[in-house]
Amino acid sequence: MYAIIKASGQQFKVQEGDIISFDNMSLEPKAAVEFKEVLAIDNGELSVGTPFVEGAVVKGEVVNEGRDKKVIIYKKRRRKDSKLKRGFRRSFTRVRITKIG
Repeated sequence: MYAIIKASGQQFKVQEGDIISFDNMSLEPKAAVEFKEVLAIDNGELSVGTPFVEGAVVKGEVVNEGRDKKVIIYKKRRRKDSKLKRGFRRSFTRVRITKIG
């Protein structure tokens, strides 16, 4: 059984027990999360929404929050003596999927 959900501007295929990293949600650990934007759900037969499946909810529990490794953005323009180096660390929230219904 799996579901395809829409969260933080992205689509994720999730199953019960999966741990997924979403963009930062500013929630405490052990907090309950509900995803109501379910695009498709498969429990033996596939139900596809238009655009969302009515009555379908994916529930989860926040595991932790943190920051990823630094991502380096490096731009160099050939023969122009011009280069730019920047970086950032993305904040994330890890969620364990507890129930698909």
